[in-house]
Amino acid sequence: MSVFVLRRLLTLLATLIGASLIIFLVLDALPGNAAQMLMGADASPDAVRALTVKLGLDQPLTIRYLQWIKGLLSGDLGNSYVYGTPVAGLIAERLVLTIPLAIMSMLITVVLALSAGIYTAANHNKLGDVGVMSLTQVGLALPNFWFAILLILLFSVRLQWLSAGGFAGWDDGIWPGIKSLLLPAISLAVVQAAILARVTRSAVLEVLREDFVRTARAKGLGKREVLWSHVLRNAMIPVMTVMGLQFANLLAGTIVIENVFYLPGLGRLIFQSIANRDLIVVRNCVMLLAAMVVIVNFVVDVLYAFIDPRIKVHDL
Repeated sequence: MSVFVLRRLLTLLATLIGASLIIFLVLDALPGNAAQMLMGADASPDAVRALTVKLGLDQPLTIRYLQWIKGLLSGDLGNSYVYGTPVAGLIAERLVLTIPLAIMSMLITVVLALSAGIYTAANHNKLGDVGVMSLTQVGLALPNFWFAILLILLFSVRLQWLSAGGFAGWDDGIWPGIKSLLLPAISLAVVQAAILARVTRSAVLEVLREDFVRTARAKGLGKREVLWSHVLRNAMIPVMTVMGLQFANLLAGTIVIENVFYLPGLGRLIFQSIANRDLIVVRNCVMLLAAMVVIVNFVVDVLYAFIDPRIKVHDL
């Protein structure tokens, strides 16, 4: 098991290094000059040149990359070109919103998808199966930003149950903050739940056709006991794979949804930084999202070994 985890850690490290190279090179290749953007179109060439030197943008590409990696390892992410404050502080302020939003979205996704997937598999080819699968097809076709607007029109404009945007914060208690994030979380979760529900249904149906399930039924075990005690654990491998990938989609989706609901989260910070060409903020934010995705997938890989011991034997 220790060798298995070590191999996964080495893969994680190599992936992070590759991601950092791609992020740095792509952002560096973007047209335009950050110093010129900050100084304005009427700035003199000498002033732009002086600011370029001050920001360290005149140094060779390799030096700037190594300095960035050194800052990542030491926790010094530099200062924002626009705000003039430490990037680490800016990101930490926004993560207070984005992480709870992603967790809420993932919880809603898992609850809806597993419930729908297990129900439809247990009622295969019946009316409930057809109805739920039809709803998931609709969910797959819905853009999350458009669904977010529909939720705002219904629950904020018409019913006036929830706010249309903004974030109440956590200072007044957990519930006001959760209420502020409820509509954005549902907007992010609907499409992901539709995908995961279909994957769960297919995985459960495939396991239900296995010989050991028929053997368990022949021994007198009830349908419910077979489903919950034998089928679900064996069906979780593909489901967990999709869940790991969906977490990445949820993080990426926050960039759009946070702008729809005017939430001061990491996604909105990225959007504003791109508009202002504050590339040092964009670079560190994207690297953080990439690291979170890689770490989540590492955790999923390790959980595989606990769910299905055969994976450990194969990888060792």
